[in-house]
Amino acid sequence: MSVVAGNPGGFWRRLGAYLLDSIVIGVLMNTFIGLTGNTATGLLMLYFLLLPVFWNGFTVGKYLCGIQIRRVLDKSPPTVRNMILRFFVGSLLYAVTLGIVQIVSGYFVITREDKRSIHDLIAGTEVIRR
Repeated sequence: MSVVAGNPGGFWRRLGAYLLDSIVIGVLMNTFIGLTGNTATGLLMLYFLLLPVFWNGFTVGKYLCGIQIRRVLDKSPPTVRNMILRFFVGSLLYAVTLGIVQIVSGYFVITREDKRSIHDLIAGTEVIRR
């Protein structure tokens, strides 16, 4: 069965990509800390903020799971603005509500036809299968 580009990326693919990204960023951060003795918080931000901008909407996990982030408006790769809204505003909202909005966001991905989470709605992005 072939997958038509533009189909929304569902919950399990997104979760799998997140878990893979967590492994990748964990290895990168531990390597960086081991080599320099410094914290690697900036590395985390660079990975989730800039990699999708410069790699056509992909992170390593998203690439391996066959999904990518794109702008809803014109179907182009996300901009730095989109990723700031998606990462920082989404994370802040999840933190302030003690994770309740994150649960609601997961529910959105499961039940909405377009599979857009709350941080996708805030940032004007969507996650599609490629």
